[in-house]
Amino acid sequence: MKAKGNQKTKVNIVTLGCSKNLVDSEVMLTQLRGNGIDTTHEAQNDDSNVVIINTCGFIDNAKQESVDTILRYVDAKEEGLVEKIYVSGCLSQRYKDDLEREIPQVDAFFGTRDLPAILKKFKADYKHELIGERLTTTNSHYSYLKIAEGCDRPCSFCAIPLMRGGHISRPIEELVKEAENLAKNGTKELLLIAQDSTYYGLDLYKKRNLADLMRNLSDVEGIDWIRLHYAFPTGFPMDVLDVMAERDNICNYLDIPLQHGSTKMLKLMRRGTTREKTEALLQEMRMRVPDIGIRTTLIAGHPGETEADFEDMVDFVEKTRFDRLGIFTYSHEENTHAFSMEDNVPDEVKQERANIVMDVQEGISREINEAKIGKTFKVLIDRKESGNFVGRTEHDSPEVDNEVLIDASKDYLRVGDFADIKINDATEFDLYGEPVA
Repeated sequence: MKAKGNQKTKVNIVTLGCSKNLVDSEVMLTQLRGNGIDTTHEAQNDDSNVVIINTCGFIDNAKQESVDTILRYVDAKEEGLVEKIYVSGCLSQRYKDDLEREIPQVDAFFGTRDLPAILKKFKADYKHELIGERLTTTNSHYSYLKIAEGCDRPCSFCAIPLMRGGHISRPIEELVKEAENLAKNGTKELLLIAQDSTYYGLDLYKKRNLADLMRNLSDVEGIDWIRLHYAFPTGFPMDVLDVMAERDNICNYLDIPLQHGSTKMLKLMRRGTTREKTEALLQEMRMRVPDIGIRTTLIAGHPGETEADFEDMVDFVEKTRFDRLGIFTYSHEENTHAFSMEDNVPDEVKQERANIVMDVQEGISREINEAKIGKTFKVLIDRKESGNFVGRTEHDSPEVDNEVLIDASKDYLRVGDFADIKINDATEFDLYGEPVA
């Protein structure tokens, strides 16, 4: 349907990239609707006359997806299907001048902290009374809670500080209020996210205050699971593990991106730690919280990575036996510290190394999953799909981790409810089970 000049403004927000971007889009959605503007997120019937594309600029593939999406809507604008295109987020923050020059059909570009400026385009005001209020776009039973913005770490490969700025923690009382509002609207699981959750509180409270935040969130009525993501290993606040062990509604789960298993590479990456210190930290975590599920991410092919360094990483993965693991190939990003180094690992070698690590992890994951056969787990049901109810244990985060499949032809479960599921089969990345009466 063609857009018309006198058509009432209808906005479609398109989100690319990570869960932190998704939260930004949800806040934007809340503010626009709070100003009486008809706004949707990822509209299926694309009849909006204004589109806001919230972009990602993290690595090459993400940047390309963002550019392709912008160009798709530029084509739609030229065909008269949309009137205005606004671009926000990380890609826009990082490459605004280049984008304005290369894609002049876009009506305005905004950075990662420019929500008030975006609202002005709609003659709308930033409503402070909506702080803590958020319309969610995920399944209503789980929601991301962004506890901080930006990052102060000096990692060699990472462009996030260029796009997101320095670390800014959100006050505990503001986060508790938001969690209470989410719980009232049906959220049962909070996924705590930040560029660096380990750093939480240092700017506001002059100490790492993540444990105190988690205690306060744990007291929110209606929240059954709290899950911690993106914990930087250096300076990890060990009192978080005490809270995890004490509180039943804090998942025994930790997402801790470690990036490599070679001390030499960790130094080149400016991670502020060694393999020995990392292994000691993981051992302490497993001792304090025996049932903890640990997820990590690694990078293959960083400048200077030799075959011996890669073998160190494989050995690290084999010995550490992570419950969940993902691996990226290194992306040579302008204005990062590593950009001054020669990108001396060929792309095909980077991918080959990543594949080898995932083959190793596949075997580990299968063994860990097969050990769960015959055991019963509390499972949160996310959706019904292809004849199965699909859920997760406390050791699994949405979209990135394992899932539990229950035959919907045999048993009825309600999406958004918890169920006790006995596991009767397992593969590398999925569990199969049935409800326990």
